[in-house]
Amino acid sequence: MPQEWLPHEGPATAQCAARDPGEAVSEASELRAARERSAESLFSRQASEGFWCGELTADTTLESDYILLQLWLHQPRGAEWNPPTRGRIAKAARSILERQLPDGGFNIYHGGPAEISATVKAYCALKLAGFAPDGEPLGRARERILALGGLQAANSYVKINLSLFGLYPRRHAPSVPPEIVMLPGNVLYEMSSWTRSIVVPLSIVQARGANRRAPDGFTIDELLLPGVSLALPRRKGLAVLFHHLDRVFKVWEQRGSERVRAAAIREAEHWVLDRTRFTEGLGAIFPAMMYFIMALDALGYAEDHPDRVDAVRHFEALMIETADRFTFQPAVSPIWDTAISAFALGEAGFAGDPRMVRAADWLLAKEVRRKGDWSIKRPGTEPSGWAFEFANEFYPDIDDTAMVLLALLHARGSNPKAQAAAVERAVKWLLAMQSQDGGWAAFDVDNNWAVLTRVPFADHNAMLDPTCPDITGRVLEALCRYGLGGHDAVRRGAAYLLHAQEEDGSWYGRWGVNYIYGSFLAMRGLAAANVPGARDAIAKAARWLRAIQNPDGGWGESCDSYARDRFVSAPSCASQTAWAVLGLRAAGEGDSSEARRGVRYLLDRQNPGGTWPEQASTGTGFPNVFYLTFALYRDYFPLLALARL
Repeated sequence: MPQEWLPHEGPATAQCAARDPGEAVSEASELRAARERSAESLFSRQASEGFWCGELTADTTLESDYILLQLWLHQPRGAEWNPPTRGRIAKAARSILERQLPDGGFNIYHGGPAEISATVKAYCALKLAGFAPDGEPLGRARERILALGGLQAANSYVKINLSLFGLYPRRHAPSVPPEIVMLPGNVLYEMSSWTRSIVVPLSIVQARGANRRAPDGFTIDELLLPGVSLALPRRKGLAVLFHHLDRVFKVWEQRGSERVRAAAIREAEHWVLDRTRFTEGLGAIFPAMMYFIMALDALGYAEDHPDRVDAVRHFEALMIETADRFTFQPAVSPIWDTAISAFALGEAGFAGDPRMVRAADWLLAKEVRRKGDWSIKRPGTEPSGWAFEFANEFYPDIDDTAMVLLALLHARGSNPKAQAAAVERAVKWLLAMQSQDGGWAAFDVDNNWAVLTRVPFADHNAMLDPTCPDITGRVLEALCRYGLGGHDAVRRGAAYLLHAQEEDGSWYGRWGVNYIYGSFLAMRGLAAANVPGARDAIAKAARWLRAIQNPDGGWGESCDSYARDRFVSAPSCASQTAWAVLGLRAAGEGDSSEARRGVRYLLDRQNPGGTWPEQASTGTGFPNVFYLTFALYRDYFPLLALARL
């Protein structure tokens, strides 16, 4: 039977006992009412099949990329570009313009400053959509781009995309050769799973898409900062070697063996096609799906070819389109949202609700039972785990798997025997996916070959999938609550967390913003493991959490924390306040004055319908490059924080 997770006893017990009984009864009644409102609000958004799936949104780069994709698929005739998707392009342009900052730029997270790559993409997309370069929106954007370093300062993927249409010199954009799939030693699998799913179709696009162009006379040369070289930036150390290799690749593209290049393209084609089976699009993420469509087009797949039809259908399923709204999601998050919703509801006392049975049955039906890329390094491990999306069987997610296991503590399906078998398989899979350093990553094992961060197209800051404290903490909590507190894997995972703690007591958060997220999960994992040294580490983290509380009683952290490598305060928001309260509870300080003020912040800001307001970007895609806003974070995390109080 699962162990019951309990926070450590501490001084908070005495504080609780000393409170006025009438005050305690009143507060308990208020908490109960807030939990009930929150639970009913969540249940009202549960799909009839049993899952939850909130919107997952990001910045304007997705809409900008959509417009450039239309240029790829619907080439101009001379200077005229009149694609059949003109109506959607206009909607995408309006969506981009709605988010232009007063200084003319475009940011990558709510409240953030203008960012060069996002602004360059937006400028190009808006100009393609018909906005005049000397008009007010583009004029302001151009001024901001030049102030930020010009087009030369944009990241490598912006330059690669523009080079496909002759809008940036091809010789100055990084090369991604399709021969990458033929390298010995499974080098491709030393890259992160999302990088693999992006660069393989992109390599086909670069190899076969040289005939694409922009409308006659169309240019964005006005974005070039005078006097600044367009060449790839020269770096030191191993980066110099990769710089020279990039030059070799470019010579190979012109003079290399056509037979070898053709074989590499075929191998890359087979690789991407294989990974679109049992999934909803390549990698089930926006950039990989976009490049896959472009690759199929470059390979000559007809518009009515089943693989191309499916590719477009899955890609457009990421689109949110109404009469007055148009935006893209970078992915969909049903398993993640369902697992956290079910866990929060269970922790809040709603485990017996019949709607939880539907949630459990839906989750159990989504267990991965086929081997994916992870099996390259773990060939003898039985497949299990859960992905992030509706279907993505090549890429089960360690973080999602741990979260589903926590949800299944409370959500009991209609077939207990099948549930027990799935749980056993998933636990074994998690144990097998532990890396050598004792931590857990997102999709792979020991995906930490640092040399790959020096390749010219690595500036998306996500070439690798290293272990991280946030996922490790969640895995430890899951394992311990299923009775494996004494397992060697738990001991090694806890040692990893103790070693990874920052000097100020916090932990880095890879998949949520940032130190508050990493800290609350590491604290919960260590509290569950209860190994020597855990209590002191948790107490140090609690002191840090108390020190960064905002005057209004809540907590908030900016995405700028990633750029500065330290905590950067931001206005309080519901999700980050909930994380901090959960961290203090893990330290046995759930009744401290700071935790009580955090709870009060949540209670005072709950809407009558049981939800919480929040605009902050608190999810992390690629640190410093791409951030996420999960629509349900603002609701299920506060419910979890109010549970068991």
